[in-house]
Amino acid sequence: MRQFAAIPLTLACVVLVFVCLGAPAGAEGIPGVTRPVVVGGDRDYPPYEFLDKDGLPAGFNVDLSRAIGEVMGLRIEFRLGAWAEMRQALLDGEVDILEGMSFSEERAAGEVDFAPPSAVVNHAIFARKGERVARSLDDLAGRTVIVHRRGYMHDRLAGMGNEKDLILVDTPADGLRLLASGLGDFAVVAMLPGNYIIKDNKLDNIEVVARSVATLRYGFAVKKGNEALLARFSEGLAILRGTGQYEALYNKWLGVLEDRPLPWTTVARYAAAVALPLLALLGGTVLWSHSLRRQVAQRTASLSRALDELSRNQRQLVEADKMAALGILVSGVAHEINNPNGLILLNIPILRKAQADCARILERRFKEEGDFLLGGIPYSRMRHELPRLLEEMQEGALRIKRIVNDLKDFARREEGAGRTLIDVADASRKAVRLLDAAIRKATDHFTADYDPDLPLVLGNSQRIEQVIVNLILNACQALPERSRAIAVRVRHDEAAGRVVLTVRDEGSGIAPEHLPHLTDPFFTTKRETGGTGLGLSVSAGILKEYGGVLTFVSAPGQGTTAAIAFPAATEEPAA
Repeated sequence: MRQFAAIPLTLACVVLVFVCLGAPAGAEGIPGVTRPVVVGGDRDYPPYEFLDKDGLPAGFNVDLSRAIGEVMGLRIEFRLGAWAEMRQALLDGEVDILEGMSFSEERAAGEVDFAPPSAVVNHAIFARKGERVARSLDDLAGRTVIVHRRGYMHDRLAGMGNEKDLILVDTPADGLRLLASGLGDFAVVAMLPGNYIIKDNKLDNIEVVARSVATLRYGFAVKKGNEALLARFSEGLAILRGTGQYEALYNKWLGVLEDRPLPWTTVARYAAAVALPLLALLGGTVLWSHSLRRQVAQRTASLSRALDELSRNQRQLVEADKMAALGILVSGVAHEINNPNGLILLNIPILRKAQADCARILERRFKEEGDFLLGGIPYSRMRHELPRLLEEMQEGALRIKRIVNDLKDFARREEGAGRTLIDVADASRKAVRLLDAAIRKATDHFTADYDPDLPLVLGNSQRIEQVIVNLILNACQALPERSRAIAVRVRHDEAAGRVVLTVRDEGSGIAPEHLPHLTDPFFTTKRETGGTGLGLSVSAGILKEYGGVLTFVSAPGQGTTAAIAFPAATEEPAA
C-alpha cells in the first residue's frame, strides 16, 4: 500500500477518471457499455444487408449482428445508408463497426481492423446479353465500367489505372439498373447480390460474363485501433459458429439462388426414367413381402430390446459428451476470466480510497472556483456518480465471480461419484443464476419461492442442476412475450415424504397428444429451431437414478407446469 501513497493526489485523480470512464474527456459514451453499439451497413446490398419494404434493416449481416449482440449482452443500433457514406462515418466515429466489408491488405494496413471473416464474397462481371465479353478484370481496360462507390472494386480498378473509365454509383442495384438501361459496357458486382438484384428487379437483359474475378474475405470491420469492440464481435462470432446458429443464418440468407424451372418435357423424361425402374422394384418387393413378414415378426422382439438398450446408451453418451465439452470450455475460460476479474476486485477498494482522498481536493476547488468539468461531465454531477460507478463495478465483478463458480460446479464431472445429501433449493438457486440472462430476455415476471427448512434428498448436485436448467430453459422458450410469467417453487410435501420442485410458465402450452411423449428420446416439437429431443429424455433418466419422478400438466394456451418429486432422505448415504 505504500507505493500508492507515494503517488500525488492530482495524478491519482486523473488515473481514477480514466479507469472509471474508460474514455477521454468529451467522449460520447462507450459502445456496448453506456450506449448501444452503432452498426453501420449498406442500405441496398442484398442478401447481406438492406432496408426491407418497411424500411427496416434486414439480411444476413443484420441477423448476424443481432445474434452477436444477444450472446455478448450488447445493445445494437443499426444505421444503413449509402456505402461510401457509411465507410466515411466509421472513420469519423459516427458508427462503431461496419457489419460487412471486403478484406484487402491496403484497408487493413491503413484505416480499419478486420474480425475473422463471416463470409466469402465472389465478384463477377455483368454485361448486357449478347453485346460484349470479358473474361477477367484486365479485359476491362479502356471500357466504361460501373462500380460501387468506395467499394472494393472501385479501389481495385482505380489502382489498375482505370479511374477515368469508371461510373460510380451508390448501390449495386443502381449500377445494374444503369447497365440494363444501356449505360456503360460492364458492371462489376458481387456475384450473390448481383443475381439477387437481377431476379428481384427482373433485369432479364443482363447476364454474367465472368465469374469469380475476385474472391474476398468479408466480415466486420472497425476503425483502426478499436481492438476492444472488435474482440467482442469476434468472440460472439466464434460462439455462434460453435452453437450452430451461424450455420442456420448462413443457410437462411446465403443459399444458392433458385434456378429457373426445367421445361415440363425434360421433367417428364426424368420422371419416366426414374419411375419405370421403381415400378419394377415395387413389383418385386410385393412378391418378397409375404415371405419377409414372418422374418420381421421374429426379429421384432429382439430389435425392441436392442432399441431400449440403444436409447439408454444414447442418453449416457449425450450426457457424457455434454459434460466433457462443458468441462473443457469452463476449465479454459474460468482461468482467463478469474485472473483479470481478480485484479478488478483487488484494485477497486484502492480506487475507492483514492476517490475519497481526491474528493476533498475536488470539493475545495468546487467551493472556491465553482462548477468545472471532470471527464467531460460537470463535477456537480460527477461527485455523486463516481462512488456509484465504483460500487457498480465491484458488484459486477463479484457477480462475474459467482457466475464462473456456478459454471464450474455445473460442468464439473465427478466420475464414479455416489449419491450425496443435497439441498434442492440450493441447486435451484444456482440454476437460476446460470440462466439469469436467458430469463431476463424471456420475461419481466420471474419469481422463485423456497419453503424454509426443506429436508435434504439423495442425489448428485451437478446432475440435478442440469435437470432444473433444462426445465427453466423450456419455460423461457415457451413464452410468446415478455409480459408472461415464470414461477419456480420448491416445497416439502410432508404427507408424501417428498421434496417437490415445480416450474410453471404462462406460455403457449402443450398439445394433449404430445404430453405422453415429452420424455421419449428424440421427440421434439422444436426440430426447425434446432431441438434434438434429448433434453427431457436425459432429465427423466437422471431423476430415475435418484428415485425422482418428472411429470407435466399442460393445456394449449394455458401454460405448462413441470414438477419434480424427490423422496426426502431418511438416512446418510453409504460411504
